[in-house]
Amino acid sequence: MTARARAKAVQGRVRQALRRTRAGLPQLFLVRPPRRPQRARPLAREISVATYNVHRWTGLNGRSRPDPARACFVISELSADVIALQEVLRPFAGEDPLEALADQLGLYVAFAATRTHRHGELGNAILSRWPIGQVFVLDLSYSRIERRLAVAAQLPFDGGVLDVVATHLALGDRTRHRQVRSLLDHPRLQGGPTLLLGDLNAWRRCKATRALDDELGLHAGRPWPASFPSARPVLALDRIYGRGAKIVSVEAHTSSAARRASDHLPIVARVSLGGVRR
Repeated sequence: MTARARAKAVQGRVRQALRRTRAGLPQLFLVRPPRRPQRARPLAREISVATYNVHRWTGLNGRSRPDPARACFVISELSADVIALQEVLRPFAGEDPLEALADQLGLYVAFAATRTHRHGELGNAILSRWPIGQVFVLDLSYSRIERRLAVAAQLPFDGGVLDVVATHLALGDRTRHRQVRSLLDHPRLQGGPTLLLGDLNAWRRCKATRALDDELGLHAGRPWPASFPSARPVLALDRIYGRGAKIVSVEAHTSSAARRASDHLPIVARVSLGGVRR
């Protein structure tokens, strides 16, 4: 047996084991600090947050070979304090782009997988400039067709906790509305300041988007910036909402690199925590 054949056999056994042991997805698979943590300033009254669907690292059309360096460069351009990532692919073998990115930028990371892709685990991640406290996963799989989840991370600071909830919602209106209601009504997201961010698939005005806008509010009453498709964005699929935290401004990151690295543009927001007890 050649080395290549042995490698394929091993990969096949790994995939089978993962399917057996992870049949009960979603699960939390990674929470770790960077290898060389940087001394971060205290959680400020105003922070920068972002959300970005990295499209399995496969670029604009999704048909090219994964090239994590493109999306990682775009993420470095954002200079955000907290970043939610969707469609993150962590391969079965070789270097993990997510861990490499977190180490390179000196960020703490949490990752939860929604499903097993043929090349690895596919899911959602949160990157943070500050240490991540408690992390939990919310199962939003209300459709037989697809699994969905939200990963929530608590960022403790002197006098309180900021909850960051990152998700990738369904395309179907009915399922997406059930997912939104689960998030809005969840007791863990009722106590303190909370940010909800991710690819919310808000491709049209529907019950789900109305519920989000009505209960969490538009940012300064302005329309959401378009983020999809990245080359000529027309749909505001990616959004950042706050409960107990004010969204001061939201904009799409439209660098030339961002227009090529994924089919979504990153969305960046300035968030005021001025009302948070310290």
